[in-house]
Amino acid sequence: MKFLLDAQLPKKLSEFFKWKGYDSLHTLDLPNKNRTKDSQINEISIKQKRVVISKDLDFIESLLISNKPYKLIYVSTGNITNKELLELFSKNIENIIELIRQNRLIELTDKNIIVRL
Repeated sequence: MKFLLDAQLPKKLSEFFKWKGYDSLHTLDLPNKNRTKDSQINEISIKQKRVVISKDLDFIESLLISNKPYKLIYVSTGNITNKELLELFSKNIENIIELIRQNRLIELTDKNIIVRL
C-alpha cells in the first residue's frame, strides 16, 4: 500500500509509514513541496494508486465529485499535537490499513475510525 501525506500533516507521520514497511511520500518530497496543489496530489494519487492522508475537506469534495483521489484517509482530530497524532496512528494502524483496503474513504477522529465511502 502506498500513501501520500498532505502538507498539514507532519513529515514524521510519513516516516512512520515507511518504518512500518509502506511506500510513503509527503508533499515535502515533491518538487513543489508544501505548495503542491490539490489537483497535483490527486493526479499522483490516481497514477500511483496512493492513498491520500489529509486534514483538507476539499479532498472529500473532490472524491465525491471527481472520483479523485484514489483513496482518502481524512484526519478530523481537531488541534492535537504531532505526538498525539503519531500515537493515534500507531495505536490504530492495523485497523486503518484494513479499512482503507476495503473502502475509498475513512475518517480518523481522536476517538473513532469512521467508514465514509
